[in-house]
Amino acid sequence: MSQTITQVDAFTDTPFRGNPAAVCILAEARDATWMQHVAQEMNLAETAFLLKQADGYQLRWFTPTVEVDLCGHATLASAHVLWSEGHLPPTEQARFHTLSGLLTARRQEDGWIELDFPAEPAQPSEAPPALLSALGVTPIFVGKNRLDYLVEVDGEAIVRGVAPDFRALQEVGGRGAIVTSRASSTDYQFVSRCFFPAAGINEDPVTGSAHCALGPYWGNLLRRDELVGYQASPRGGIVRVRLNGDRVGLSGQAVTVLRGELV
Repeated sequence: MSQTITQVDAFTDTPFRGNPAAVCILAEARDATWMQHVAQEMNLAETAFLLKQADGYQLRWFTPTVEVDLCGHATLASAHVLWSEGHLPPTEQARFHTLSGLLTARRQEDGWIELDFPAEPAQPSEAPPALLSALGVTPIFVGKNRLDYLVEVDGEAIVRGVAPDFRALQEVGGRGAIVTSRASSTDYQFVSRCFFPAAGINEDPVTGSAHCALGPYWGNLLRRDELVGYQASPRGGIVRVRLNGDRVGLSGQAVTVLRGELV
């Protein structure tokens, strides 16, 4: 049976920017080995697989090498596909049952999509020497949550200039590292880059799940409940963050760039 697949650039309104994700809406359950093979074939940071349920969709995310517990940009891409291809009315909330619990998405009046995700604040942590050596930075702060290390550095130029030793970073543990600083522009409050070689992604273009840590961190420092972050990868992307207790609203745009069929 053939399977349609859609590629979406997330956290951008411009094709070939933001973070690309593939989305498969399945007619029937498929096994994890098949999904992993598809993700490897697509060779994107994430491929999302959705299966209709009585109360929403089961949603699973695969990098080219592993299944992951949480992914923002492929969830945003999935919601975009459900609405744009007529699987859900634009006014209906998208509901996703995932390894990180129930996640939802809604279309805002300005056309942006807001995801409701769990907050993942980073707790202060002693930096493993291998982490700082691999990143080549001097930190202001190092923290860790269940996914990543969060490293604040002194200025946007340092964030943009980080050139990690990916092989060394892969040995540090966890998914990887988020490097962040205050923004030098007034358009954003903070900037970041994300490196996940252990998950098969040396640098992720725009990472929704990282903003589950970045939002609480910068919200506490800047005493703001609403922030805008820019992920300064070569493709780049904008994430609006709204803090809501133990949840975060992550907002972004999305654009379809490719539709195809797996045979």
